[in-house]
Formats: sequence, C-alpha cells, structure tokens
Amino acid sequence: MKKETIKSAFESMLFVWGDPLEARLAAEVFDIDVKLACEYFRELQAEYEQQGRGIMIQEADKSFQLCTRPENSEFVERLCTPVKEKRLSQSAMEVLAIVAYKQPVTKGEIESIRGIKCDRVIEGLAKKGLIEEVGRSSGIGRPILYGTTKVFLKNFGFRTLRELPDIEDIDSVIRAEEGEEDSPDFQQIAIQFEGEEGTAETPE
Repeated sequence: MKKETIKSAFESMLFVWGDPLEARLAAEVFDIDVKLACEYFRELQAEYEQQGRGIMIQEADKSFQLCTRPENSEFVERLCTPVKEKRLSQSAMEVLAIVAYKQPVTKGEIESIRGIKCDRVIEGLAKKGLIEEVGRSSGIGRPILYGTTKVFLKNFGFRTLRELPDIEDIDSVIRAEEGEEDSPDFQQIAIQFEGEEGTAETPE
C-alpha cells in the first residue's frame, strides 16, 4: 500500500480516535512495522507545521494525537465558553412566585396582587416555558388560567410543587414589598428558588 494512502488513513484515524493513538495500534491496522508507523506520523506532523495549520499532531511516548495550536487557545475559549445568561428580573420573579403558589391563577388575579399590569411579564415567562395556560376560569369572560411547567421545576431544582419553599400567604409577600418588615419578600423567594440551574434570560 502506498505511503500517502497510509498517511491519509492515519490522519483520519487520529481524528476519529480523539485520545492519543499508539503507533503500535496504527501499525497493526496496516500490518507494518511500528518504527515505520512512527515515521509516517512524524511526516504528517511536519506537514502540519510547515503549512501553519490550526491543528497540530502531538507525540508522547510513541502515541500521537490531534490537538489545537496553543496560540489559538484564546479564540477556542471564546467559542466554547457559554454566554452568561441573565437571571429573571424582580418583576418576573414576582409574577412567577404568584403563579407558583396560587396556581391555577388568572392574569387579573396576578395583577390584583401586584397592583400593576403584568401582560409583558406573563408573555415573557410563557415564552421561556416557565408558565403555561392550564385552562379557563369559570368567572366572567372565562379568563385564562396559568400554572407553572416542568421546565420551571427543572430550572429551579424542584421535583414537584410540594418542594416549594413554605410561605403561609403569598399576599403577605406583596405587603412586604410595600413596607411591612415582618413579611418575607420576593428577593428571599428568588434566593430560595434559584438552584444550580436557576438562571434564565430576563423575559422583559
């Protein structure tokens, strides 16, 4: 078999293998001498260097591995480092807490508790998959009822809604926001909600 054919195969094998590939194993595939296999690998290594490729072949104890060139590490890190996501805004956390504790709940009920319109926040939470429509109220106009989703449970580290932090009355949380010192506030709820997965882009 021609040398160039074997070298081409070695290159493919390095790519697929991932870990350091022993020259002995590569030699066995073609039934050639280990010394000759090392020679071919080193020729490939020299060709990569001469061409200034972004990939290089690294040798260690007669094993060879494809690696990225060290001077390109900064750019590889930029690509591989995930963009840090924003946490939910205070208003989004407030609405989410109300839905979580009072579900099924209508938009009107949410707005009655918060005292302000919540259309955009509800829409944003729904787009994030944290809340969803769960039915219709029997009240006038049959408004939509909202509840939390499995995504909510997963993102905040709960297996079931029974694991939500204990709060006697969600309305007391609103009163706390208005200045009553003895009631828990939404920031405390947010802290309790947030587990390792508890980050999400601000829906507003």
